[in-house]
Amino acid sequence: MNGRANQLVRAEKEEIARAVRTLLGRPLVSRHADPAAFDLVRKRRRPLVQWFDYFCGWRLVVEPGQGYARLAKVSPRADATRPARRTRGSGAPFDRRRYTLLCLCAAELLAAPVTTVGLLARRVARAAAAEPGVPPFDPARGEERAAFADALALLQQYGALTPLHEPSTRDADVLYRADTTLLTRLLTTPVPPSTLQTADLAALTAEPRYGGNDPTETQRLLRARHSLVRRLLDEPVVHHDDLTPDQHAYAASPTGRRTIRRAAEEAGFVLEERAEGFLLVDPDAIATDDRFPDDGSPAKVAALLLLDPLITGGPLTTARLADEAAGLLRRFPQWARSYQSRDGAARLAADALEVLARFGLARRTGEQVTALPAAARYRVAPDHPDADLVEDA
Repeated sequence: MNGRANQLVRAEKEEIARAVRTLLGRPLVSRHADPAAFDLVRKRRRPLVQWFDYFCGWRLVVEPGQGYARLAKVSPRADATRPARRTRGSGAPFDRRRYTLLCLCAAELLAAPVTTVGLLARRVARAAAAEPGVPPFDPARGEERAAFADALALLQQYGALTPLHEPSTRDADVLYRADTTLLTRLLTTPVPPSTLQTADLAALTAEPRYGGNDPTETQRLLRARHSLVRRLLDEPVVHHDDLTPDQHAYAASPTGRRTIRRAAEEAGFVLEERAEGFLLVDPDAIATDDRFPDDGSPAKVAALLLLDPLITGGPLTTARLADEAAGLLRRFPQWARSYQSRDGAARLAADALEVLARFGLARRTGEQVTALPAAARYRVAPDHPDADLVEDA
């Protein structure tokens, strides 16, 4: 009997850990997109709500009847590394126009949740014309239609917009229904944007629970715990030098160390503690939205190869990195063909540096690039020549 009870407890812990990492990788989980993942989150919703509230201060909303779970992740810093992406073609990031049309579509769907694409386009055109500072929307232009279609496709991917029937002919205008509750859940800011007098990111993301500029000792410790765990979960690596004084003091305290280790264990992460900082590793890559090392692009391969000169001879100037990239292109003329041009070396070095910065492995200050402590784990070993890495890519 005890053995059976232990198995059930172990299975519950494993399911909670998997659900935590699923929500970290995909803060919106819906039944229509991933029934298995949604059922797991629905099944363990009570401990999941408690876990995210205690460790991160994030709100998790699970709607079993409507078929979605939404983790409201909040950060005071703007993060451009995880943009909305087009669901068609190359999956390029949304530009400003697509974000604008996405917001206009969502606002109009709240007012008229059952509509057709044609009717919605006309409503969006009227809204754009009436909104100060918003360029007019002209669905007769091809680039405008493409941006509008990308906004609608993203809403469909989220499950916020669904067709009520299949078209009977190619020209039929399909009726769509919007999930107005889910539409309002897409925006996760603690403060509604409509209440702001100016476009102030700090005011938009302010969280009253932490006491503002005059917190109590309890509120200060709560903010330190939540902000530190948020960074550990969101960032590839957290260096001590990048922590605020409160975060650093909390991480160094016995309570803070216990909290970090407990959060990692309960979520199924492997915690790496070093003198320079912390790193959470997901052995199953469930919470991982990007990988390094990875031979999926020339920029990532170049980033790995440029790390060695950065570590051994750095800091280096951006011009020196471009020279290193030019050497790679000369040595392997059949590799990275999109960069085999007059300005290709500079572009390759810039793209590689963007990869390194995104993964917390290098930092650019002006024209100087410095390898960060976590970069040492990727240093090229003497018995693994970099040529093998490039040829494998």
